[in-house]
Amino acid sequence: MSLAPRAVLVHRTTEYEELLARHGTHGQAAYFLGSRGRDIAEVAERHHRTLRSLAEVAAAVPSTWRQARVERADLDRFLFAPEDVVVVVGQDGLVANAAKYLDGQPVVGIDTDPGRNPGVLVRHRAADAAKLLPAAATGRAAVDALTMVAAVADDTQRLLALNEVYLGPPGHQTARYRLGGEAQASSGVLVGTGTGASGWLRSLWLQRGSGLGLPGPTERRLAWFVREAWPSPVTGTAQVEGVLGPSEALCLTVESERLVAFGDGMEGDALDLTWGQTVRISVADSALHLAG
Repeated sequence: MSLAPRAVLVHRTTEYEELLARHGTHGQAAYFLGSRGRDIAEVAERHHRTLRSLAEVAAAVPSTWRQARVERADLDRFLFAPEDVVVVVGQDGLVANAAKYLDGQPVVGIDTDPGRNPGVLVRHRAADAAKLLPAAATGRAAVDALTMVAAVADDTQRLLALNEVYLGPPGHQTARYRLGGEAQASSGVLVGTGTGASGWLRSLWLQRGSGLGLPGPTERRLAWFVREAWPSPVTGTAQVEGVLGPSEALCLTVESERLVAFGDGMEGDALDLTWGQTVRISVADSALHLAG
């Protein structure tokens, strides 16, 4: 007998909760913000909107379903199950944070602050949850299979990301590595998906005035850029951008004491790479199944 679906509500600590944790009381937090020209009322209102959205989504979960909640900081310790419907309640970035821990489960993004968030990945309102959850569980919901990027090191370390993978120095030193057959020195390499092409990847594309065609979110292609490549007698700049198809990979060999690779801005969950190691970046086998 199959298990009933489980709704997993993914959320994050609000700015207001972080302020209270740091300053102890509402009054002290208000004084801190006021001394910097900010009003705590707007921060508190966003907090309450998030709580209302969470409560509305929780109330919309069918009575026969199971239910769980997980905070962003605990995602790496939470065990998602095949029958889960994942409901991300928050901002677009929270969907990306959750994506790498999933394996085909449908994801519903709920925007807690319409008009303030871009709403690219959190496409729905809390009021939509009652219809969306059963549809997602039964496969009746329209779903976009968003391409993800994978980085795999030669010691089996593996990283998945929805937007992009960054490879570079952990501090502000120059990264030294070999990209294909070319020795390079730069501030790092960025490899991104079509979803990431609306963020960090796009900023590099615009800054460079690149003629590269960026991929769409569901296209199984990646774009990559070398950031601030430095020419010298021993380092080149011939390979600074490109596109990877579904069967292609970018291979980078570390020639620094230490480099890191992290996905979607989560530096705390990084691959640690040392001299001589090789990392291979390609289109991931898995995709994020996001309710449209």
